Amino acid sequence: MKKIFKFILNTIPRPILIRLSIVVRPILAFLLKGSKFTDPIDGKSFRMFLPYGYGNQRNNVLSPSTLSLERHRLLWLYLQNETDFFTSKTKKRVLHFAPEQEFYKRFKKQTNIDYTTTDLLSPLADVKADICNLPFEDNAYDIILCNHVLEHIPDDTKAMQELYRVLKPGGMGIFQIPQDLSRATTFSDDTIVDQKERAKIFGQYDHVRVYGRDYFDKLRRIGFKVVEEDYTNKIAAELVEKYCLAKGEIIPVCFK
Repeated sequence: MKKIFKFILNTIPRPILIRLSIVVRPILAFLLKGSKFTDPIDGKSFRMFLPYGYGNQRNNVLSPSTLSLERHRLLWLYLQNETDFFTSKTKKRVLHFAPEQEFYKRFKKQTNIDYTTTDLLSPLADVKADICNLPFEDNAYDIILCNHVLEHIPDDTKAMQELYRVLKPGGMGIFQIPQDLSRATTFSDDTIVDQKERAKIFGQYDHVRVYGRDYFDKLRRIGFKVVEEDYTNKIAAELVEKYCLAKGEIIPVCFK
């Protein structure tokens, strides 16, 4: 199964994968029903989660029902338990980059947020836009979600500046990225052009860098106040395992 998923991820373009997954998802959820692991996003349980990864594959990380990964489930729990994202009585403007399927329909249904999605390629995007040149006004959004996007952007400094520009003063942004916390500094090398080699080194063929611990300080230099939220340490160990979370993953919670 791991080889099949690796082949699919590395050969089928992401926009097509998004469309295909809508059909495949209910079949996978039915076949893998069980009680060992639970997806906190929809509350459904399974005997196993699916493997995932463009290079080195991780076992039990892809939820059969929502197709969420560790980072999605962690973000959901953080928004649900630590913020008023789902409960605010004051309507908030939310900008969501490269919207994930597991969130898209749920967020669209929320009456307490004014929800806009944006991306260059995603079929789920309301606004097709370049993150380095956004068509939005200054100080426009209360909340910005931009997760696992910046590692694809050659000029991530410009992208961060644009995120800062369109976030309201006092607003919150969550900008998750794949991060190697054993690295003090971020690594990139444009001379590596072979896709297999890029997947091996950067974790995915279309990533342009591996972020290190200096990622948080780069956001601070842009102007953000950054909380390095190690949220799995606030969750019971048995739930970290049951929800298939990545122990020690940091959520970068940014304020303007």
